[in-house]
Amino acid sequence: MLPTARAVRYVVPLREGGSLPGVVEADDEGTWVLKFRGAGQGVKALVAEVVVGELGRALGIRVPELKAVELPIQIARYEADEEVQDLLSASVGFNLGVDLLPAAFNYDPAYPPPADEAAAILWLDAFTANIDRTPHNPNLLRWHRNTWCIDHGAALYFHHSWPSRGADAARFAAQPFDASTHVLRPVARGLAQTHERLGAQVNEPALRAVLDLVPDEWLEPAPGLLDPAAVRSAYVEHLLARLASPGPWLPQDPS
Repeated sequence: MLPTARAVRYVVPLREGGSLPGVVEADDEGTWVLKFRGAGQGVKALVAEVVVGELGRALGIRVPELKAVELPIQIARYEADEEVQDLLSASVGFNLGVDLLPAAFNYDPAYPPPADEAAAILWLDAFTANIDRTPHNPNLLRWHRNTWCIDHGAALYFHHSWPSRGADAARFAAQPFDASTHVLRPVARGLAQTHERLGAQVNEPALRAVLDLVPDEWLEPAPGLLDPAAVRSAYVEHLLARLASPGPWLPQDPS
């Protein structure tokens, strides 16, 4: 699975997001933005973060390093803020650590990435149904003059319906993607060529390698998906089905 570390100090909450991520220091001497399993979105948001983030990295998109960071109960016990203490207590075990990019700036549309890079990010978001990259909430950072992608927990929405509707890859494959509100839509170009280039790199072995990074304990069983291996296979099936049917979701270049 992902490389692991153990949190040794909770530093500060980040109150910009609804899930209340926090900054922690870990025994690997790193500083991590920790996304908690006990937050309202649950572990499925962490799965989406890993799958989309690591797939993006495999495709050459800049994504901060990800680790599974273990949160010990002792850190939760000694947190003074009651709201944070409740969240930490509900998140003992492995949580998702996102490498803190020191002194990174929020995305500024005055400094967009190159058109081909913007197209790659837009393609990844359309492919994984990530609707959370808008001008209001870009989920992009500018660090060392480059654009970095963060926050993919809203992608792969289909897994939230698994307990009630079962795993329906065809439904996900046919789901359209509205690119009109994507923050990089004005600068992305060459989307058909981007699909040919990136789609050729997405195959079953590549997807299984990404899914193997997800800790077993985050892969919640559902009807018909009774163990982590079955859940991993369902993600692969959904993504391959969507890749094979780009018509409904692949954005087009402006005419």
